[in-house]
Amino acid sequence: MSLIEASGLSRAFPLPRRTMFERPRTAPALHPTDLTIEEGASVGVIGESGSGKSTLVRLLLGLDRPTAGVVRIDGREVDATASARSLHWLRRWTGLVFQDPYASLDPRMTAGQSIAEPLWALGVPGDHRARVREVLEQVGLDAEMADRHPHEFSGGQRQRIAIARAIAHRPRILVGDEPLSALDVTARAQVLELLERLRHEEGLTLIMVSHDIGVVQNLADTVLVMKDGRIVERGRTDAVLRHPSEDYTRALLAAIPVIPEP
Repeated sequence: MSLIEASGLSRAFPLPRRTMFERPRTAPALHPTDLTIEEGASVGVIGESGSGKSTLVRLLLGLDRPTAGVVRIDGREVDATASARSLHWLRRWTGLVFQDPYASLDPRMTAGQSIAEPLWALGVPGDHRARVREVLEQVGLDAEMADRHPHEFSGGQRQRIAIARAIAHRPRILVGDEPLSALDVTARAQVLELLERLRHEEGLTLIMVSHDIGVVQNLADTVLVMKDGRIVERGRTDAVLRHPSEDYTRALLAAIPVIPEP
């Protein structure tokens, strides 16, 4: 069943006028795009910086207003111009993990307070303290760590807290915007394994934006390749990465560093 549908979705940003007589100009960040994501799917979005990956994700999550087109989640239209309260249903359905785990957590708040914030902000019923302890253990941290502040954790632990915060309200869709790029190799492998496990345990639909093709290869069933605001190739991850049909995809794959055999 289709969970996310985008039709004719585009986004253009106004450019400053060079003279007072110049006509208004815009720079397209996303050209008209159609996209369907099935419930329970794991989708990777790859491309170089400026290719439109983050713009596409922001539009799907209702964090930005499209220039044209429409997004529907489970058949319900996403209106990015609606009030924050009117979009509570969308926030309940979605969780977002950002690139930098330190910047995404308020240094003045404890881990427990950060994880509980979406629960009270969205009016989720139940024992919030118990839910915080539950998700901390679910992401591989001790429940007692809820009283610590972000600076007391390693980078990998902070990203686990960010993931716990993103799933605390039990969303159906989890989006990662370069969630592993700020971590060292060991932490990346551990968080990658965690995301894969959570996807199956929670029945999540996963959307992963990444420059790292290795991350997408291990986590995503389907991949979208973006260039200059367009999806230039899409399909099963193994098929696209083994037998790319576009020169741009081949160039991305060729840019992966390879350690030569001795």
